Amino acid sequence: MADTRPAILVTGGAGYIGSHAVHALRDAGYPVVVIDDLSTGHRALVPDGVPLIVGDVSDQPLVRDALHTHGCTGVMHFAGSIVVPESVADPLKYYGNNTEASRRLIESCIAGGVSAFVFSSTAVVYGIPETVPIPETAATNPISPYGTSKLMTEWMLRDVAAAADFRYAVLRYFNVAGADPNGRSGQAGPVTTHLVRTACELITGKRRYIEIFGTDYDTPDGTCIRDYIHVSDLAEAHVLALEALLNGRQDLVVNCGYGHGISVREVLDMAQSLADGPLDIRDAERRPGDAPYLIADTQKIRKALGWQPRFDDLETIVRSALAWERARQAK
Repeated sequence: MADTRPAILVTGGAGYIGSHAVHALRDAGYPVVVIDDLSTGHRALVPDGVPLIVGDVSDQPLVRDALHTHGCTGVMHFAGSIVVPESVADPLKYYGNNTEASRRLIESCIAGGVSAFVFSSTAVVYGIPETVPIPETAATNPISPYGTSKLMTEWMLRDVAAAADFRYAVLRYFNVAGADPNGRSGQAGPVTTHLVRTACELITGKRRYIEIFGTDYDTPDGTCIRDYIHVSDLAEAHVLALEALLNGRQDLVVNCGYGHGISVREVLDMAQSLADGPLDIRDAERRPGDAPYLIADTQKIRKALGWQPRFDDLETIVRSALAWERARQAK
């Protein structure tokens, strides 16, 4: 089976979500090659036997050579910068690393004969939503340069697909969490910005306390509610999106979440239930720009791709992340 499937180039494949996608592709029988500059990715997250090209996706000769050498006709694009507050402080970095780098990558893909392109986008493109759950038809009004940089890439893909033999899928992530159930990958970056990973660091003693930013929202327990999706389910969605494109599907834009919300307090209550002793959980002031609710309308991804999540359970998500964190700290 493996030698009959097209080779897939994964940019950012040494990162958190990208490495899980590499595993999902390999599990499905696809040959894979990774390009990653290792600025936030880790060589150890790339499976043995997968070629790793250390470089920048904006390096067009490098990308074109990779596509040609490995015969890649599909691309999954994860490379880029992802920290919202940093994008506010340094917007040009985000328009460079995300928008301009993506433009150069897309140009290389067109020249290299790539016909299927799966793009890692974000629910941040919606800004503060007017309705929840959020459908793909909701207005896109990002409130950070990060969100804008991702939306601009979505627009480029739309326009290029209208002008060339080029099919794309945009996957808009909600809150990604957890780790590979088989322990092959997980979050390993030096900076922790995700609630579940932060909670796991608290359980393992890597940090002393955790703060809840805002306890007076108009939600059942006063804390923000988010749609958490296990990273392995998200990786599977990427494989399904790729296969839809390879089978002729055009211009697919889908939300990636479970369609129900979990509050910050509920996540930390789950963390406490898995800890050996009491956790130091502190209340803090709201952060600017945090919406009370961010929940995906997931009807489209389920119908268009036949996607059936396997890990839609908060305890499963937190336990998998905790197992990965403990294994990392034991090394």
